[in-house]
Amino acid sequence: MFHIHRMAVGFNKPWSSILPSLSVFLVWFCIISSTTSSSSRDETVKSFYSSSDHTNNWAVLVSTSRFWFNYRHMSNVLGMYRTVRRLGIPDSQIILMLADDVACNSRNTFPGTAFNNADRALDLYGDSIEVDYRGYEVTVENFIRLLTGRVEPDTPRSKRLLTDDRSNIFVYMTGHGGDEFLKFQDAEEISAFDLADAFEQMWEKKRYHEILFMIDTCQANTMYSKFYSPNILASGSSEIKESSYSHHADSDIGVAVIDRYTYYTLDFLERNVDVNSQLTMKDLFDSYDKELIHSTPGFRTDLFKRPIEDVKITDFFGSVQNVEVSKEETMFDFHGTDVLSPRETIKVERPPVEDDHMSRKVAISHPFSVQIQGNAWKNFKGVIAVGMLSLGVLLVSKVSS
Repeated sequence: MFHIHRMAVGFNKPWSSILPSLSVFLVWFCIISSTTSSSSRDETVKSFYSSSDHTNNWAVLVSTSRFWFNYRHMSNVLGMYRTVRRLGIPDSQIILMLADDVACNSRNTFPGTAFNNADRALDLYGDSIEVDYRGYEVTVENFIRLLTGRVEPDTPRSKRLLTDDRSNIFVYMTGHGGDEFLKFQDAEEISAFDLADAFEQMWEKKRYHEILFMIDTCQANTMYSKFYSPNILASGSSEIKESSYSHHADSDIGVAVIDRYTYYTLDFLERNVDVNSQLTMKDLFDSYDKELIHSTPGFRTDLFKRPIEDVKITDFFGSVQNVEVSKEETMFDFHGTDVLSPRETIKVERPPVEDDHMSRKVAISHPFSVQIQGNAWKNFKGVIAVGMLSLGVLLVSKVSS
C-alpha cells in the first residue's frame, strides 16, 4: 500500500498526525473569514446608506390662528403639508393642527378651497387633506400632550405622535406671536419656556433623534432662544422687535394668502428639492434674502451635533429611510463583487410602536442597490464544503496509514 511518510517541506511528523490539526485550522479560518467578511460588509452597507442615524420621519404642522383675516396662516401650514407629502412623509406620520375655518367660510369666493398664490394654480385644500386637530382642539394643552406623549388612553392613533429615539421630527408653527410667546387662537399663549421644556421631556423619554423647528411669526427667533435639549436645529422668520410680513394678497379672496418667510422656503423646496435631492439645510438657509423676506431670518445650530452642511433637507422634509442591518433577517448578495448594483430592494425593520400595523416588516425600493438574498447562507455553504473536504483528506490519511 502507498504510504506518505514525510512532508515535502521537511517536517519530521507524518501526514496522518498533521492533517487533523490542519483540518481544524482550515475550518476555523473559514468561519472567522466568513464572519469578518460579513461584519465588514454590514459596516460598508451601513456607512453607504446612512448619513443620519434616523429610521423614520414625522411632521407636526401647526397653525395657531383662526378667523378669516388669518387666511395666510392656514395656507402657510397647508403649503408645508403638501411639500412633506410630496417628499415622502405619509399622512400617518403627519400631525396637522389648524382651525380649518377658511375653506368653507361664507366669505370665501372659492368655496372648499385654499390657495397660497394669487394665480390660484394649486388648491392646497383639495380632496385628500387629513386634519388631525381641528377648530377648538388646537390648544396649548393638546399640543404639549401630543409632543410629550401624555395623551388620553382613548386618543386615536391619528392624534398620537408615535415616535421613538430613531425619529426625525419636523415641527412647523405659524400664527401671531411676540417676544418669547405664540398665541393660540387669540385665547391663550405658549411661551418659549413651555416649548423648551416639552422638547426636553421628549428627549428624556426618547421620543426623537433629531428635531427641525421652524416658526413663522413676529419676533419668531425668540421662540427657540430657550431651547436646551440636544439635537435640535431651529430657524425662524424674524428677530426680536421685528414683525413677520405677508407676501401678497389675492384681490378676489380679499386677504393676504401667504407669509414671506414661508413663501420663500416653499419656493426653494418646490424648485430644487425632490426625494433624491442632495441639497442640505445650509443650502436652504443660505437661500434666504433679508431684502425679500423684509425681516431677519434666524438659525440656531449650537444644540445640533451635525454640521448643517452635512444635513440633507430630506432628513426632515422627506422620508428617506436608512437601512437597519440585521444579521438574522437582512443578507446582501453582491453577485460576486464588492460594488453595489444600480438597483436594490431593502428589507427594513420598523421600530416598534404602539400600533401593530406599524410593527411589521416592509420592503422599500431604494435608488441604489443590491438584491437582498442569502449571502450568509452562501458563506455557510462554503464552511460546510471546506469542512467536508478536510474530513475527506483526514479519512484518506487514516486509510493510508
